[in-house]
Amino acid sequence: MRLDALLRPRSIAILGASERPSIGRALMESAVTLGYQGRLYPINPRYTEILGQRCYPSMRELPEQPDVVALCVSYTRMVESFRTVADKGAGAAVIYDGGFAEHGDEGRRRQAELVGMCCEAGIALCGPNCMGILNPHHRSSVYMQEVRDPAGLAGNVALVSQSGSICIGMLADIRRFGFSHVVSSGNEAVVGTAQYLEALVDDTDTRVIATFTEWIAEPERYVAVLDRAADAGKPVVVLKVGRHERTRRAIGTHTGGLAGESAVFSAMLRAHRAIEVSDLDELTEVLAVCQGRRWPTGRRLAVVTASGGQAELILDVATAAGLELPPLSAEGRKEIERVIGPVTGDGNPLDAWGNGGYDTNMPHALATLDAAAVDAIAFCSDSHDDAPMGRADRALGYSRLLAAAAARSAKPHYQMNMRPGVMRREQVRFLAEHGIATIGGTRQGLAAIDHLARWAGPPPPTRRIDAPGGVGVASLLGGRARPTIHEHDAKRLLAQHGLSVVRERLVRSVGDARKAAHDLGYPVVLKVVADDLPHRSDLGLVRVGLVDAAALEAAWATLERRLRETTPRTSIDGFVVQALIAGGVEVFAGVKRDPAFGHFLAFGVGGVAVEVLRDFALRQLPLRDGDAEAMVGEIRGAALLGAVRGQPAADVPALVRCLYALGDFAWANRADIAEIDLNPIKVLPAGHGAVVVDALIVPSPRERTE
Repeated sequence: MRLDALLRPRSIAILGASERPSIGRALMESAVTLGYQGRLYPINPRYTEILGQRCYPSMRELPEQPDVVALCVSYTRMVESFRTVADKGAGAAVIYDGGFAEHGDEGRRRQAELVGMCCEAGIALCGPNCMGILNPHHRSSVYMQEVRDPAGLAGNVALVSQSGSICIGMLADIRRFGFSHVVSSGNEAVVGTAQYLEALVDDTDTRVIATFTEWIAEPERYVAVLDRAADAGKPVVVLKVGRHERTRRAIGTHTGGLAGESAVFSAMLRAHRAIEVSDLDELTEVLAVCQGRRWPTGRRLAVVTASGGQAELILDVATAAGLELPPLSAEGRKEIERVIGPVTGDGNPLDAWGNGGYDTNMPHALATLDAAAVDAIAFCSDSHDDAPMGRADRALGYSRLLAAAAARSAKPHYQMNMRPGVMRREQVRFLAEHGIATIGGTRQGLAAIDHLARWAGPPPPTRRIDAPGGVGVASLLGGRARPTIHEHDAKRLLAQHGLSVVRERLVRSVGDARKAAHDLGYPVVLKVVADDLPHRSDLGLVRVGLVDAAALEAAWATLERRLRETTPRTSIDGFVVQALIAGGVEVFAGVKRDPAFGHFLAFGVGGVAVEVLRDFALRQLPLRDGDAEAMVGEIRGAALLGAVRGQPAADVPALVRCLYALGDFAWANRADIAEIDLNPIKVLPAGHGAVVVDALIVPSPRERTE
């Protein structure tokens, strides 16, 4: 289904057009204001003419099949009205009204009826429950807000939002960028975010794409278009809501969609080279940074200010945000001080006020930083329209100095105001003419440069797609249903694929247990093993630290009694006797299949850090080279793997090998795996390895139903 009729309509029919204030009148006035060159067909049997345009009594009287029909009628008349749209052969339609999938069973039934008609007639439907679509370059609008002033509206940002109010807010400020398209997609009953993105990747007016996303209806299509956008050099900047349970419940009533797990969605975006932002400030600043003629290719930032206090605040904020502001080299500092005089701190951010000769100091500071090992330069100078203090000509003078420095450089330069939303229009326009973007907010603005630098930097590593050979999960199922694959079988399988597992024996009598413990060496661990008992500790079916045969026999008797008391009907495979591994750092690694986006690997420090503190890293499978190392480094508990309080550093290289082996195994067996849980893994002192102590594999539902 092509979207030309929606995004670049040659003719627009307005069903429910009116002379009175309404959506229909707003659409008519927008067409006049924009200078729409296509054909406009207002439809309303009460009028013969609206705003100088002939008005038609019904769809059937139109002289042609319109490209798009804007349905400006209430949802109670919608299905009946829509049948005439389908009969007329329109290529697309927009439904603004709500009352569909977001309003319970009856609304879902009504929406499903619309979808059926669209699919049968080949109608590309925007909405329902939406604002519509605006294309300033094409001068067309089926967007329900009236366009009052088109100046500056056209630009290179395409916005696709499932929320109409987000579109309203973004269109309220066009000081730094305009739009190629604004799409308020609403319920996305027929055309979804992924299909809009496909069209926008191919659109020559679009340089960067922004989305406000509540849910994704076509995950495979969405992932594919993210890859295509990155390959085409068009960043997709995503603001996804639904990070908390209350928000996810609200989404269900707002658009009728499902929010999904935010951590999984974030990991998917990272894997497919999209830029994720957390709020509208951050989204806006990334779009503003993209207006620069040059984009950063590395993360090293340099900032020039005229204040020591500003420099200190910027450094605090940047450090907390994980931004890279490398100190000046000794040679660079010497060169700066040769002209400016002594500088405070380590020279980045650079207080270039010096002796107050700013016309001399600033060009010298910018030139010196341009020669330094940095990738982008921001000049901080606060100025705002209608400010009661200061002189506008001084602010523009600073901008001229910045533009001159940028012209001599191959690196991107930025004008930065310390607070978001603060800027002087005259400066913004002047700098834009010289290819320089204006950013606002220390955290938001500098982070936006960093976001784009990460995106525009070296291409991502190659995916690890060499699947390990050997026996797979399917061999353990043997055609029978297993709710889980218990730890002994799971570890035997993992050991064949490069993971180090604890030494253990599966036994079925207390005599065999004594022999196993003797061979392994005390102290030992005794556990019940059964597919139907994945969480044995909760039932008291694990005993740790058994130091001799007497303790082992007593533990055996206790576990047998607990089985009779708690799970008398459970069939067990036996007991496992394990060597007790003392010392080391306990970590967790697991794999889970997300129903929308496939398999993900999670890693974190074991215990409460994962379950309570939610301190874990996540990557979509298959892993890329460098993923495992990055996962280990980015969790807050990573310091526990170093030398802490007299404890030796853990064997991180062995842990990294373990994570890669797990990821490769899971990817090779992805058709058969719903979950894998390795908890704990003991990471021993450097040189002694990382050992899987407990493991569980949950087969995929497909396998369990066969």
